[in-house]
Amino acid sequence: MSEHIATLGQLLDGAGTQWRAFDIGRHITKLDKQQFLAVEQAQIPYPYPLAGHAWLAIQFWDSKASKEPYVWFLKFPLDEQSKLVSASRDHFADMVIQALGTEITGEQADGTLDNNPYVFTPNANKLAAFNAQIKVLLKQPASQYYEHAQLYFSGKIGFDNWQSVALQGIADFAYRLNSADNLKHLQAAWPQLPVEVLQPLSAMLEHIEIPPTLSELLLSYGQTALNNKDAIAATAALRAISSAQAKGLSAQLVDCALNSPLKHDSDVLLTIAGRCFKQLEEPKRLHIFMENCAHHEKIAELFPSVFADLVAIATIRPHLLALLREENRSETLARAIGRLFS
Repeated sequence: MSEHIATLGQLLDGAGTQWRAFDIGRHITKLDKQQFLAVEQAQIPYPYPLAGHAWLAIQFWDSKASKEPYVWFLKFPLDEQSKLVSASRDHFADMVIQALGTEITGEQADGTLDNNPYVFTPNANKLAAFNAQIKVLLKQPASQYYEHAQLYFSGKIGFDNWQSVALQGIADFAYRLNSADNLKHLQAAWPQLPVEVLQPLSAMLEHIEIPPTLSELLLSYGQTALNNKDAIAATAALRAISSAQAKGLSAQLVDCALNSPLKHDSDVLLTIAGRCFKQLEEPKRLHIFMENCAHHEKIAELFPSVFADLVAIATIRPHLLALLREENRSETLARAIGRLFS
């Protein structure tokens, strides 16, 4: 392999590995190789920036060996246009080559990146979801915690006995809704689930293109929660429906939230910005959303952070910048925007 590695893709290909890349910052989303190459060559913005960085999971394996795949969890800085800062990526690749040469799946590969500045550890929810997703992709059996989670969601051990259900079991269950009677059991159980299960479960479902029948249930559950001013249940529904197959149903729930008694609630607004961001590509909805943020009691904290988060996303950026010049916006929104630039 030559000393000059231009991309991570080249590093992985040159080492003779099979590999795939995922965004793991917002939702866990598989990046196709053409898209990943274009990101690496700074031809296109990173599609899912979060806090000025690309948060990646790169899974790779030696096609000849039967060992479990390796995973690198990496974060690289992005520039103002959300394009990859290639110097950081080059620095990472150099560190790997110095430590391992081309043997990135060899015996000495374990532990060599422990002090690498670009490596991070995802939170427990993300790790459990990623593990569950990889097992499904590799057609491997779920973890040892899955069967107990199935029993729990089928109602056989009582919904109050949630302490015995492992986070990894909840993740495996969420990723296997099309197995056995899992979907049917989840739909029957959902209204009875305690918050201690509802929150981690919605943190798993947010990565999954859930089927329309579940989205319909979440829409009506979410609408009721919004009307009852139950922010915990409402944000769980928004998270769980955010990657749904039925985009129209998730858009409907976002619209309900933006016109509900909780329309100025921080958790609801931050969930929409962080999880349902694809729904904000629609300019009218984005306008209403930013109006709601501008009317928030802690506007000085909330508005600038939401603006910075959304303006980094290439599919939202032009609509948000157009809003700066919009004539028919409220005095409150105009003031909030003015403060950003003062």
